[in-house]
Amino acid sequence: MIPQSFISDLLNRVDIVDVVGRYVQLKKGGANFMGLCPFHSEKSPSFTVSPTKQFYHCFGCGAHGTSIGFLIEYSGMGFVDAVKDLAQNVGMVVPEQDDKIPPAQRAQMQAHSMALTEAMTHACDFYRGQLRGAAGAIAYLKNRGLTGEIAARFGLGFAPSGWDNLRSVFPDYEAVVLAESGLVIDKVDEDGGNRKRYDRFRERIMFPIKNTKGQVIAFGGRVLDHGEPKYLNSPETPLFSKGFELYGLFEARQAIRDAGYVLVTEGYMDVVALAQMGFPQAVATLGTACTTNHVQKLLRQTDTVIFSFDGDKAGRRAARRALEACLPHVSDNKTIKFLFLPTEHDPDSYVRANGAEAFEQEIHDAMPLSQFLLKEVCGEHDLNGPEGRARAQFDAKPLLQAMTPSSLRLQIVRGLAQLTQSSPSEIEVLFELAKPVAVARKAPPRSGRPVPVGLELQIVRHLVAHPPLALDIDEAALASFAYFGAEPAERLAQLVAAGQSLGQHGGFAAFAQHLKSQGAEYDEIISEIVKEPESDFDAVRLWLKGAIRQIKMDALKQELSQLFAAGLSSDEIGVRYREITSQQDQLLREAEAELANR
Repeated sequence: MIPQSFISDLLNRVDIVDVVGRYVQLKKGGANFMGLCPFHSEKSPSFTVSPTKQFYHCFGCGAHGTSIGFLIEYSGMGFVDAVKDLAQNVGMVVPEQDDKIPPAQRAQMQAHSMALTEAMTHACDFYRGQLRGAAGAIAYLKNRGLTGEIAARFGLGFAPSGWDNLRSVFPDYEAVVLAESGLVIDKVDEDGGNRKRYDRFRERIMFPIKNTKGQVIAFGGRVLDHGEPKYLNSPETPLFSKGFELYGLFEARQAIRDAGYVLVTEGYMDVVALAQMGFPQAVATLGTACTTNHVQKLLRQTDTVIFSFDGDKAGRRAARRALEACLPHVSDNKTIKFLFLPTEHDPDSYVRANGAEAFEQEIHDAMPLSQFLLKEVCGEHDLNGPEGRARAQFDAKPLLQAMTPSSLRLQIVRGLAQLTQSSPSEIEVLFELAKPVAVARKAPPRSGRPVPVGLELQIVRHLVAHPPLALDIDEAALASFAYFGAEPAERLAQLVAAGQSLGQHGGFAAFAQHLKSQGAEYDEIISEIVKEPESDFDAVRLWLKGAIRQIKMDALKQELSQLFAAGLSSDEIGVRYREITSQQDQLLREAEAELANR
C-alpha cells in the first residue's frame, strides 16, 4: 500500500490544471479553469478545474476528483499506475510496501524505462516517415479502404526491406535498449562466438501499440504479401506485456464514452478499418487470448463490453476464453455480450459487404453473457436424459464458481436449473457456490452512521475543506463531541485523526482522495465543497474555535441539568457544580480574550 503521506505530498506537488490540461482544452474563467467535460457529451462547458482546491468538478454529470482520480477515470489506469504516472512527472519515487529497492536504484530503473520509451518513439517516427515513400504499402492500405487521415490517426508506418535500417535512426546501433525494447534481434553463432544484430521488423506495415498515456510501447507488423507470419508482434519487454495491453484503446477512449460501449475485435486491421467506417470504439487483443487484466481495463472505460469473434471454431474457442476471463468481473451493473459473425466474415469485411447499419444491428443483437454461458455448457449435451443434464451441470460448475454472488449469477442458476430439471437452491448447494443467493432470507438491517446535520455538519464540512484545522482539536475538544451522540462523535474523531495525519500542509485534494478511498460517506460533502468559492482559512479557524467552545458550554449546561435532576445531596452536587462553573468561566474568558484580539 502506498503511504497516505506520500499521496498528500504528491498532490501538493502536482498541478491539476497541468494534469487535466494534457487531455482537456481549458480556458481561464475567474478563479477556475473551464472546459468541455471529457466524461459526457456537451456543447457548452460545465467542467471546472480549481487550482486552489486542486479538484475538478462537472456541473453537468457530477464527475469530480483529484489529479489521481482524473487519470483513473479518463485513462482507465489503476490507482497505483495513476500515482506512478504523476510521481514520474514531478521526479518522485513511489514507495511500495515491502519494497527493498533503494531510492537511488529505483530512480535508475525509472531512467532506464524512459530510455526504452524514447527508443520506441524514435523508431515510430522513423517508420511513419518511411510509409510516405512506400508505394506498395500505401497501395495496400488504400486497397483496404484506409485514408491517409486514419493512417495518421493511428500512427501507421512501414518497415522497409534491409537488415539494419534502424542504424540510421540510432547512432549507437549496439545499444542495449534496442534489444531490450524488441526493436532488434541479436543472433549468436552456435559456438557462441560471433553475434549479429539485425532489425526485427522488415517489409511490414507497422501498427504502433500505445499505453494509456499514449506512449509507444510495442509494434505489430503485417506483411504485404503472403509471407509468414502474417503478423509479427514485439516480444514481451519491460514496457510491454500483451496480456495487459489492448490495441487502439488510447485512440478509442473518447469514442467509447460517446458510444456507451467498447467493441473488442481480434486484429489490428479490424480496429483501424472499423474506425474508418464509423466505429472508432473498437479495440483488439494483441495476438493472445483475452485475459482478466484486459477485462478489468475495459470495464474501467465503460459499463458495456461487446466481444466480436468469427463464427468458426477458432472464433468460438476465443469467445470461450473471453467468457472465462470475464466471469470474475461480472456484476449486475455491467453488460457483456458476444457477437458472432458469419464464418466468411471478420468485422472489416462484414461492414464492407453489408454496410454500417447492418453491422450496428449485429452489435445491438449480440448474445448476452448469460445466454452464451448456458449455450456453451448445454449446447452439445442431450438434455432429455439424466446423463446429458448431469454433464451440462458438470461443465457449468467451474464457470458459476468463478462468478461473485450477484443477481445475474442467480438468473443464470435459474436458467440452468430449468434446463436440467433442478431447482436453483439444489444447484447452489451442489456447486458449493459462495454466499448462495437463491435461498430466501431477510434483508440485513441497515448499517451506517446517521447523516450529519446542523452544527455537526458545518464542522465536518470545514474539516474536510481545511484538513490542517484538525491540528487545533485537542482531547478536550474531542470529548465535547459526545454532545452530538456516540456515532457522530466517533465520525468526528476519525475525521480529526485522518486530518491530523496529513500534517500542517495537508490539502483538500489529498484529504478528499483519502476519504473517497474509504467509501462514499463524504462524497456529497466533497461535491458541495467543490462547487462553492474557496473559504478563508483564518476566518473558518476562528469560527471552529467558537463552535467547539459553544459545544463545550452546551455540554456543561446539559450536565448541570442532569446533575440537579439526579436527586443527589447538596454535598455531592457541590463539588461537581464548582468544577462545571469554573470551566464555564474559563470558556467565557477565552471568548472575551479572543474578541479583544480581533
